[in-house]
Amino acid sequence: MNIKSFTFNPFQENTYIVYDKTKECLIIDPGCYTDAERKELKTFIEEKELTPVKLINTHCHIDHVLGNKFASEQWNIQLYMHKEDLPVLEKVGDIGKMYGLEDYEGSPYPKHFLAQGDTLTFGESSFDILFTPGHAPGHICLYSKENNLLIAGDVIFQGSIGRTDLPGGDHSTLINSIITQLFPLPNETQVFCGHGPSTNLGYEKEHNPFLQ
Repeated sequence: MNIKSFTFNPFQENTYIVYDKTKECLIIDPGCYTDAERKELKTFIEEKELTPVKLINTHCHIDHVLGNKFASEQWNIQLYMHKEDLPVLEKVGDIGKMYGLEDYEGSPYPKHFLAQGDTLTFGESSFDILFTPGHAPGHICLYSKENNLLIAGDVIFQGSIGRTDLPGGDHSTLINSIITQLFPLPNETQVFCGHGPSTNLGYEKEHNPFLQ
């Protein structure tokens, strides 16, 4: 399994392309907003000769969904997310106006809802779905035991955790998600975050000041 990250939009959000030897790929949290960002994403996929098969939102805050419509239409792929984040997705247009992002084009309606214990497949690879609310009510993480990696969205960062002051956020729920869903995973698990650099769970268990 291979993973490519892009940092997009004014919120410096990490968008991920995950692919394997079959060249099928997932587009996770497409934050591409400008024409240049969309071109960067499209060029990588074309140069690697990848075939996007699914569009995934770990959660639906504005910075993670700005490119949903573009990705869905460009590659004719459907949106997968947790049903509890649907109200968040539906409010993104209003939030965009507050931030001056008037060119937000909306998002397709999800065709598939993911839940705790589901398996998300592409090519010869798969992710287990972990339900990790707290930063957002319908937040999910994607975990690959075989490849020892976690797509964590905004649950945990290097030395920090997701904010909980947005609508639907709750600090104690977020901490519980991290302790019960993430910390049981192996220490060497690579964590690919929604913002900033990647990290690993062992480091965060020992050094993250919000989790001591």
